Amino acid sequence: MSARTPEESSSLISTAINAADLDAILALYEPDAVSVPPTGEGTVSGDARRAMFEGMVALSPTLDFRVTRTLTSGDIALVTGNWTMKGTTPDGSPLEMEGAYADVLRRQNDGTWKFIIDNPRGTD
Repeated sequence: MSARTPEESSSLISTAINAADLDAILALYEPDAVSVPPTGEGTVSGDARRAMFEGMVALSPTLDFRVTRTLTSGDIALVTGNWTMKGTTPDGSPLEMEGAYADVLRRQNDGTWKFIIDNPRGTD
């Protein structure tokens, strides 16, 4: 599963998270990419990114992204938009969240796009 356009990355990660497919989620990222965790503090990469997404998929989420704008310069793209997520916390309580996101992607040699910066907190 590879994004053919920067915008497609949003729908692909949504599909992978909703399916709890960790390998598909992580395949959308360059090896040295950074992600902002849900707390908004610091960044994670590598094994810490896997652990972050393991925690997310444990919520049995339904995640939806809506792209609002894409800016591209050569092989780099900024994709911004809004997201909503519904899930269930470990104690069985319903969870609903929403926010804005800002992601930076790079075109790969094969023409596909991968995340290099994943910020689900938008411009915060």
